[in-house]
Amino acid sequence: MKVHLIATGGSAMHNLAIALHKKGITVTGSDDEIVDPAKSNLQKFGLLPPTEGWDINRITPDLDAVILGMHATADNPELKRAQELKLKIYSYPEYLYEQTKNKTRVVIGGSHGKTTITAMILHALRYHKKQFDYLVGAALEGFETSLYLSNDSPFAIFEGDEYLSSTLDKRPKFLLYKPQIGLISGIAWDHVNVFPTYRSYIEQFENFVKELPANGTLVYCNEDEEVRKLVAMAVPGVKKIPYGLPDYVVENGITYWIESWGKTKLDVFGKHNLLNMNGAKQVCQLLGLTDKQFLEAISSFKGAARRLQTVAHTPECTIYWDFAHSPSKLGATIQAVKEQFPNRKLVACMELHTFSSLTKEFLKEYKNTMGLADVRKVYFNPHVIEHKRLAAINPDEVKQAFGGNVEIYTDSAKMVSDLKSMTWKDTNLLMMSSGNFDGVNIKAFAQELVKG
Repeated sequence: MKVHLIATGGSAMHNLAIALHKKGITVTGSDDEIVDPAKSNLQKFGLLPPTEGWDINRITPDLDAVILGMHATADNPELKRAQELKLKIYSYPEYLYEQTKNKTRVVIGGSHGKTTITAMILHALRYHKKQFDYLVGAALEGFETSLYLSNDSPFAIFEGDEYLSSTLDKRPKFLLYKPQIGLISGIAWDHVNVFPTYRSYIEQFENFVKELPANGTLVYCNEDEEVRKLVAMAVPGVKKIPYGLPDYVVENGITYWIESWGKTKLDVFGKHNLLNMNGAKQVCQLLGLTDKQFLEAISSFKGAARRLQTVAHTPECTIYWDFAHSPSKLGATIQAVKEQFPNRKLVACMELHTFSSLTKEFLKEYKNTMGLADVRKVYFNPHVIEHKRLAAINPDEVKQAFGGNVEIYTDSAKMVSDLKSMTWKDTNLLMMSSGNFDGVNIKAFAQELVKG
């Protein structure tokens, strides 16, 4: 087999290149810009293109497949050449299906929690030495890459993104994996650049449910009203497994899962994570693990990168770095930290960074999402708004959208300076963004804060 990846420098695409290479497939690729970590990762496996840019000479008649990344546009010269040669052209998710079509495919979907649920499943299966293929959207402890494909694993566990597949295929990625087992964690409007109305966004999940096969299984969060509505849309024969919040207790800043046979100490916390864990447990049951086996494994799960990740800690202060950026994620993450440490002051900082979060109409979705924090700070960069070609927003509009006593920043250095001037006794800090507050080294900054 010989394949070529157009836009190989993307987060998902470069991991696909490595996974295919490890399977013994000859892989080439192109991109107009490749930066770390993709650059170093590709170089490590001898897959870094010799030069940046597009080159139609890389598209040859002997290619078995051309895989098109999201970054590639419809007028890409390599894509056009592949079309002229009538080569097989796949989107990223289409090719993952091709690689796993003889396996049991599990797809974890939802507006929030899908990375964590997928990571929990992978952790439990790996703990019990099960063989599986996987795709997950974050770095995980003990896993070299975020994508793995094999010839003999019986299962493929995929995090299912509802975003578009490629410039040629406007279907959501999670539809193209064709799962036999699907999970939906929850639904909250996102990706407004692609789904401009709430209704158009919901339709993608409706299609996900409708396309499960008659002998398939739908695992779903019964505490999400929108998800409950979708269940009836499954075709006759689909097995439906609801899950909710398990019994638990928080003692001295530690969360324990409660079962009839006893308590299991957990390294993660928060109601949203307990819901995620219960969803992961239902899937693991379907893949052959008992409840006791799952809980034995999950007690050592420390979370995915940037999902309530502890970056600095003292007996009086813990600083967390989290990917939360959408309204539902923001509210759930703040609630989790506040519940875990009810007697500590909580300072919550978030960055408006994504297309959705910087859209004037969408801002109102953030109303009161930071209400449980004692100190609330929101940062955005006006230049990012210009770059995304969105309508300008000003600090007063952002403040009004969030409601309550929220301090707004357009200078990340000023926000960092203000945080450094604070006292961190009996106080936790939560830094939330899908970016990095315009270049702030969060780990180094956190260490500086706790050292005083």
